[in-house]
Amino acid sequence: MSALDLRPAPAPAPRLRRILRHARMETVLVARNGEQLLLALVIPLGLILGQAVAGERLGIAREPFVASVIALGLWSTGFTSLAITTAFERRYGVLERLVATPLRRTDLMLGKAAMVTAVALAQAAVLALAGVAAGWSPRPSIAQTAVAAGVVVLSLAAFSGLALVLAGRASAELTLGLANLVYLLGAAGGLLVPVAAFPAWAQPVISLLPTTALGETLRTWAGGGVDALPLIVVAVWAVAALALARKVFRWTS
Repeated sequence: MSALDLRPAPAPAPRLRRILRHARMETVLVARNGEQLLLALVIPLGLILGQAVAGERLGIAREPFVASVIALGLWSTGFTSLAITTAFERRYGVLERLVATPLRRTDLMLGKAAMVTAVALAQAAVLALAGVAAGWSPRPSIAQTAVAAGVVVLSLAAFSGLALVLAGRASAELTLGLANLVYLLGAAGGLLVPVAAFPAWAQPVISLLPTTALGETLRTWAGGGVDALPLIVVAVWAVAALALARKVFRWTS
């Protein structure tokens, strides 16, 4: 009869499991945060309702506007909420405690990215259903649907990278102010306002922003057109933002 081996054998969980568990924790925390829900759902739903009530009198077409609101919601989740949450986690020492776990810097980024993706998908579904209930009837082509899917994923990656760059270097208070300011600038810079509405001299610059790429892609998707140029724009932003975040992100305040 062999003796029982009761010696402890500590070991970190497999990398995929710890990333998924971290993403699950992040998702639960976001779902419980009223400020995050305000940015993610309440404001966009209010805009969709406002368009349904007064859009015709104000000359705001429903198809491009609802698509723009979905883009705005994705922007708030991918950048604003993530930046603010992470900055305060860093300030209150949450990230310092995570350093003592097997969770590494790349694992943290991947876990937060998975959380952003899960929340964004649920958010887009809710806003799309609200838009349809308000009379929204998009006419997407198969080709543009594939382009839009790629742009959404890459946009979320770019927004997350930029959020981690800001949250990983600036103080929590500064991040809070800048994130809300950039949220408004992004809304005005291509998300809610089409590129064609800007002066001709500004359009080339505005077109290179990731927010513009996302907004124009979803508006084109809703109208049935095809435009693959934004896919290149957000791909460049995603690679650059994530690489910069991995380099400059700090765990401690």
